[in-house]
Amino acid sequence: MIRRYGDPVDPARSYRLRPGVYALIVQGDDALLTLQDDPGPELQLPGGGIDPGEHPLPALHREVREETGWTIAIERRLGAFRRFTYMPEYDLWAEKLCTIYLARPGRRLGPPTEAGHTAIWTPLAEAADLLGNAGDRAFAAAWTAQQRRGRMGD
Repeated sequence: MIRRYGDPVDPARSYRLRPGVYALIVQGDDALLTLQDDPGPELQLPGGGIDPGEHPLPALHREVREETGWTIAIERRLGAFRRFTYMPEYDLWAEKLCTIYLARPGRRLGPPTEAGHTAIWTPLAEAADLLGNAGDRAFAAAWTAQQRRGRMGD
């Protein structure tokens, strides 16, 4: 069972499945997020939809490059969640199936190439409070808590 975050399902709506991949990009005590300006300013885990015929991992590399200007090294899959939401950029009600990976930054290639995105480094401990959707916040909070427990055991 994949956990659902966010708004409840509206039985009167028809939702289209929209699989996507996202990265919790961590370096030391900081996380690389993307600030998306439109449809409203929102901090997000970098990532996005998987195009038809595209494999999830190349999609993640592409989306992170577009939204942050960075390359990444994917370490492992952290999990997945679902959320039901309206996507105004596509005029679509979507069931987003969001798979989250842990990644490390590679190289900064330049500014984001996707319009309306800004790469933001923020303390990991603050990311869970700043992220715009509950699923992203839950994964950031769980990773932060796991890291704290690991440090306490040192």
